[in-house]
Amino acid sequence: MQDIAEELEIFRRSVAHFVDAEVSPHRERFRKQKCVDRDLWNKAGEAGLLLTGIPDPWGIGGDFRHEAVVMEELCRIGFGDFAISMHSGIVAPYIYHLGTDEQRDRWLPAMARGERVGALAMSEPGTGSDLRAIRTTAVLEGDTWVINGAKTFITNGHLADTIVLACRTDPIERGKGLSLIVVDTQGLDGFRRGRNLEKIGFAGSDTAELFFEDCRVPLGNLLGERGQGFAAMSQQLPQERLIIGLQAVASMEAAVALTVDYTKERRAFGQPLFDFQNTRFKLAEAKTETVAARAFVDSCIARHVEGHLDATTAAMIKWWTTQKQGEVMDECLQLFGGYGYMAEYPISHMWTDARLQKIYGGTNEIMKELVGRSL
Repeated sequence: MQDIAEELEIFRRSVAHFVDAEVSPHRERFRKQKCVDRDLWNKAGEAGLLLTGIPDPWGIGGDFRHEAVVMEELCRIGFGDFAISMHSGIVAPYIYHLGTDEQRDRWLPAMARGERVGALAMSEPGTGSDLRAIRTTAVLEGDTWVINGAKTFITNGHLADTIVLACRTDPIERGKGLSLIVVDTQGLDGFRRGRNLEKIGFAGSDTAELFFEDCRVPLGNLLGERGQGFAAMSQQLPQERLIIGLQAVASMEAAVALTVDYTKERRAFGQPLFDFQNTRFKLAEAKTETVAARAFVDSCIARHVEGHLDATTAAMIKWWTTQKQGEVMDECLQLFGGYGYMAEYPISHMWTDARLQKIYGGTNEIMKELVGRSL
């Protein structure tokens, strides 16, 4: 049997080749058009980069470590905008873990091929991190769900064909009565995409508003048990938060490497910037924090693969790594000086993108509250 480390290294080379050939040369164009090309999803599917952690026959048949490789290689080039992490690491696991075999057959293979793009629609105007306050409704009429409501900040929302929608199926207060329903958007009457939202970071990631007005969806699109949506979301959130932590660390690693190279080439006052003690000290601090964060993330990945990553630890890793990411990015950009503020330099995008990491997936304040409740 092939050693998993060797398998992952071979896979990494394949992913790196794809990223360097199909993603990196087009980053600026993707940012300007506020989304990647639709056919990039098909190309990623053909290259075996999608649903790598979903078992065969629905996915590629690896585990979360394979998903991690894909995310790390996108972070290496500073382009987490191509939201495979949402499609493969968040949406697909909802369908795999909660769906029936018929539902898995219906959606997952097409997602693995890139024929369908997945999105998760939780956030609503006015609710933010408070999932219990969701107001979008799905009322059962015969064998059809009639959906009404609005969602916002939806990653992949502009291109999504398959949306896992969090909605209220029972008129019970707060968290009770929430369900998850899969919405196939193609040709769906009453479904409308709003603006592809302008953001200060992740400009190449389409982020949309979604509107549902008397949308009729088959009864069989209910994912999991009716009224158990909040519990299902709670079970899936640790992986989402681990993904955010992984992206934070991979981005830190890329930023430190870029900054070391830059400071060794850039000269100031007759010598390389790297030769100044302050530069070396700042980079030493950034490198140390990055190595420590990597050790934390890798230990959590190992626990997650074994099925032992708990919600509290996931909350810890989400807030702490993203906090460190912001600090490291700020120090790295400072060492680039005025060039760090120029959009043509990758560090500027890494710095701006890092700010979102402390907000989505549950704000860092919510993460600290979750940790605090466990004490």
